[in-house]
Amino acid sequence: MKYEELWSALDAEMPRARALRGLLHRNPRPSGNETETRDLVIEHLPHGLPRTTVAEAGAVVRCGGPGPAIGIRGELDALPILEETGVDWASENPGVMHACGHDVHLAALTAVVHAVASTEAPMPLLAVLQPREETYPSGAEDIVASGILRREECAAMLGAHVQPTLGRDVVSCTPEGVNAAADEFHIEVSGRPGHAAYPHTTRDPLYAGTQIVGALQSVVGRVVDPMRSAVVGVSSFHAGEAANVVPERATISGTLRALDEETRALIRAQVREIAVATSAAHGCTAKVTITAGEPVLYNDPTLAEATAAILAEQGFDVDETLRSLGADDFSFFAEKIPSLMLFVGTETTEGLHSSTFLPNDDDVYRVARAMMSGYLALADAVA
Repeated sequence: MKYEELWSALDAEMPRARALRGLLHRNPRPSGNETETRDLVIEHLPHGLPRTTVAEAGAVVRCGGPGPAIGIRGELDALPILEETGVDWASENPGVMHACGHDVHLAALTAVVHAVASTEAPMPLLAVLQPREETYPSGAEDIVASGILRREECAAMLGAHVQPTLGRDVVSCTPEGVNAAADEFHIEVSGRPGHAAYPHTTRDPLYAGTQIVGALQSVVGRVVDPMRSAVVGVSSFHAGEAANVVPERATISGTLRALDEETRALIRAQVREIAVATSAAHGCTAKVTITAGEPVLYNDPTLAEATAAILAEQGFDVDETLRSLGADDFSFFAEKIPSLMLFVGTETTEGLHSSTFLPNDDDVYRVARAMMSGYLALADAVA
């Protein structure tokens, strides 16, 4: 087996990685407050590696000499969830929990770095410790904007994320778009308030708003090409306080999701057009604000093909079909650098962001092997 020494070194690191995972799980820190998590991870990396603080609570740690390198992302933040797993190493920070597997990803990444540092590896490695994956402002976007990856000559980026919808020993390595672009929209409909007994003297923004919500449901079904994927989702509607008053305004908010930029632009335009025209038809006005979120997460096809071959050699079942209209800010890396996001099946079937989500120790090993497979494939592809 090629790089047998590297794989053996990875195996030897697993007891230490599993122990670190327990520490991370017990001590989660929320988005924007990940400094302690970053420092704990760095303490468990090989000593003396050069590192650069970035995006406030993040860091980029270099393993290997100068020249082009492969970056591997590890997310630092936890979620505002009260843990209900019942394990004796559950969160000791009430109301904060690693419910998305970031503790697993970080522990696996440390094992890969130790293996690379202790053997003759094909290319330097950058451990990209990213804050704020679960919230805005995006930690990945800030890391890209800082220029650190360009200065460190990052030739390609790799991410790996646990995914309980996949079976154990299954890794998704899907080329092209795998996660959606996700934007938020906010619509404020303004009318003429008045007494509910005299509706003819008012211009009712609440009623206009209900018509907007209904019309938005037609965007995906009647405007978007049925061979493309999109979501226009209304998640919030607020209007009025009193039963006998027609309100002055109504507010509507939600998300827009698409797997390609053309569809993304189309549904943005449709939301604006529907809100403004429908409001006008009812004597009201509409102000539409669309806040850009993550771009489409695009997996480089060459990197996906190369990684799939090594994953298969390692005994994984490779899936090349998984796509999701969820979003991940790893897409900001992929927007600038050839990149690959892997999704790694787990033994648990509890859902991500659940208070009972708890991958086991074998899942740490699976993620580490998937990361190593990707690292070797990317290093060979960009050499």
